[in-house]
Amino acid sequence: MEKEVFSLCFMCSIRCPIKVKVKDGQVTWIEGNPHVAGMEGSLCPRGAAGTSLLYDRQRVQSPMIRVGDRGSGNWRKASWDEALDYVGDKLKAIIDQHGGHSVVLGERTQLATHVSKTFLKAIGSPNHFTHDALCKGSVNTACRSLFGLTDGQIGIDYRNTRHIVLYGRNIFEAISVKEVNNLMAAMEEGAKMTYIDPRVSVTATKAHRYWMIRPGTDLALNYALMHVILDERLYDAAFVDRWVHGLAELQDFVAPYSPQWAETETGIPAAEIVALARELAKDRPAVAFHYGYRGASHTNEIYLRRSILMLNALMGSIETKGGIFFKKGPGEAGGKAARKLVEQDFPKIDVPRFDKAGTPDFPLPDPAHGVPHRLPHAILNADPYPIKALFNFRFEPLMSIADTELTRKALDQLDLIVTIDINYSDIAWYSDVILPESTYLERTDCIQQANGLKPQMFLRRQAVTPRYDTRDGAMILKQIADRIGTGNYFPYENMDELVRWQLEGTGFTMEDFDAKGFVAYGKKQIFWDRMDGLKLKTPSKKIEFKSSLLEDAGFESFPAYEPMPSAEPGKFRLVTGRAALHTHVSTQNVEYLNELCGENLLWINNQKAAELGIADRAMVEIASSRHSGKMRAYVTDLIHPECVFLLHGFGHQAKRAERSYNKGVSDAALQENLYDKVGGSPAYHDTFVNVKAA
Repeated sequence: MEKEVFSLCFMCSIRCPIKVKVKDGQVTWIEGNPHVAGMEGSLCPRGAAGTSLLYDRQRVQSPMIRVGDRGSGNWRKASWDEALDYVGDKLKAIIDQHGGHSVVLGERTQLATHVSKTFLKAIGSPNHFTHDALCKGSVNTACRSLFGLTDGQIGIDYRNTRHIVLYGRNIFEAISVKEVNNLMAAMEEGAKMTYIDPRVSVTATKAHRYWMIRPGTDLALNYALMHVILDERLYDAAFVDRWVHGLAELQDFVAPYSPQWAETETGIPAAEIVALARELAKDRPAVAFHYGYRGASHTNEIYLRRSILMLNALMGSIETKGGIFFKKGPGEAGGKAARKLVEQDFPKIDVPRFDKAGTPDFPLPDPAHGVPHRLPHAILNADPYPIKALFNFRFEPLMSIADTELTRKALDQLDLIVTIDINYSDIAWYSDVILPESTYLERTDCIQQANGLKPQMFLRRQAVTPRYDTRDGAMILKQIADRIGTGNYFPYENMDELVRWQLEGTGFTMEDFDAKGFVAYGKKQIFWDRMDGLKLKTPSKKIEFKSSLLEDAGFESFPAYEPMPSAEPGKFRLVTGRAALHTHVSTQNVEYLNELCGENLLWINNQKAAELGIADRAMVEIASSRHSGKMRAYVTDLIHPECVFLLHGFGHQAKRAERSYNKGVSDAALQENLYDKVGGSPAYHDTFVNVKAA
C-alpha cells in the first residue's frame, strides 16, 4: 500500500514543510511540500538524508542505563518502565532534598518546547534554556533594544529585495530552503548580494560583491557606513524622522568613524565603503542588512547586531517589501493561536535562574532562552544555588558550550544526567540514562505556529511506525511527570490527543491539515502602516537607537569602538562555521552525510602555511589554552591570513557513533568560555590558537 504524508523535516531547526512517500510501511521518498511557496518540492542535503537517519542501525534503539563510569560506554539495555522508574525515583529524591530549582533542562528549540517548559514549571524550576541562546542570544537582545521585539518576531522579505548585505551569514550553506529559493529568485531578477566574511564560503561565491574583511572588524565597517549615510543624507528622512529615537546622538557618535579610519581597521578600501553606501541608498527601501542567525562571535556582539539593525532603519527598510518585517500572528488575521501547556497556572517560582538572566547581575539576556554557556560556572560554584540534575533534550553541552573540559568537570558534580535523543551524542554517552526519541518521520508532533506576513499553522504527522523501541519526546516527559506527581499538567495520553487539545478554539481540526500539511488564517500578506501603524514595544514606541533597555541597565547605547586585537606572532584567531551537509553536532554520524563530509579540515592561508612548512592535506596540530588536537590542513588563499577556520560539530567521542567517532577536532574543546556580557552570546571567535605541522 502506498500513501503520501505531509509533515515537517527536523534534520535541522528550520522545519521545512515536506511530503513523505510511504510504501508498505517504509519511507521511499522525501521532498519539499509542493503546496508551500518557495519550496517547489526542493530539499537540502540534510533533508534528503532523512531516510538514512530513520534506518540507521547506530541510532539509540532502546532505553539505556549506565553501569560503568560516566563516559566509559558501559550500558545495559532497559525497558521503558524500568528506565522511567529509575529517572522518576532519582529525580523525586533530588527535588525533595534540594528543591525543583536544582533541576535544569536544556534543549534544541522544537515544537514540544512548551512541554519541556511545563515539565520544569510543574516542579518549580525556572531553569529551562535553549540552544538558540548559543546561536543568537545577542541578536535577540539587540532586537529588543531597538524594537522591543525579539529576533524570532522579525523576518526578511528575500523574494522582493533589491540588495541584501550578509555579514558571515552563510545562507547558501545554512540552509533554509525557502529563504534560499526566494533569494535566488530575487537575484535572477536583478537583486544584488554583498557578502562580508574573512573566509570565502559558498555564499561568497554567489555574491556580486565580496569583502574579505579582517576578522572581527564588522562593527568598524558599519560605523563607517553610517558615517557616509548620515554625512551625505542618504537615509530615508521621512521614515527616520517619524520612527527613530536617537538619530542626533548616533550622528555625533559616528562622526569620527570615517571610511578612511575603517580602512585601517578592516582592510576594506574607503572608496568601496562609500560606493556601497551610495549603491544601497539607490535601492532603498527594498534592501536588507541581515541581522544574523548565529550571532555569537565576539564579546562586543550586541553592538554589531544593533549596528546592522540601525542600518536597516536608516534605509527605511522596515515593514516594507524587500526589507525586514515584523511577523504577524493569528490575531492580526482575526484568528486564534494553538494552545500551549505553559498557559496553565503553576506554583510560584521565587528563585532566580541558574544563569541569572533577567537579574541585576545579568539583566539583558532573554530569560525565555537563557544563557547556557554559564551552566558550567553555575554548577561548579553552586551559584546561585546547587544544581543537581540536568536533562538534555536533543541538546549537546559537551560540543556546543565552549571549553568542553570545563563542561565535563561541571557535569561530574551532578547527581543525575538524563538525555532524550535519537543518536549517541557525546552528552548521551556521558549520561546516566538515555531515553531514545523517535525520529521526526516516526512521530506526530505539536502544532507549529508559523507567524509571518501570512500567519499559518503546520503539523508534523507520523509517516511510519517507530523502527526501534523509541518514543515521542513529549510523551517521555509526560511519563516522567506521571512518576513524580506532576502528570496533571499533561492532559493527554498520546500525541493526537495533545494536538487536538492545542487546536481547541482555533476553528481548525487535525483533518484540516491532510490536504496540504498546513492551514492559513488568511490569503493576503499583512504589512503595518509605515506612517502610523508600527506596533513597536519600546517605551518610546519608536526604534530606539538611544536604547532605554541598555541605558536603564547601566550600559551605553554607543560605546566607543575598541580596536580588534590581532593575533600574537605565530597565532591565529579561531573561526568556526557550518556546511550545507551538517546541522550543528547532530548529523555527522548520518551515513549519507558522513560519506560526503566525514571530518573537518583546518583552513589556513597559503602564505602562512608556507611560513610554517604546512602542505595541503598534511596533518597539523592545533592547540589553544584549553585543548590540542590533530587534523588535516586545507591550504588556500580563500581565508584571511589572521585566522584559521574549522567546521563546527566534529571530534565526537561517543564510540557507538562509529562513523563520526574521533574524526576531526572539536571547536568547542578548543574554545575558551568567553561571552558578550551585555547581550549574552558566546564569543566563539575570540580564542587564539597555535598551528604547526604534526
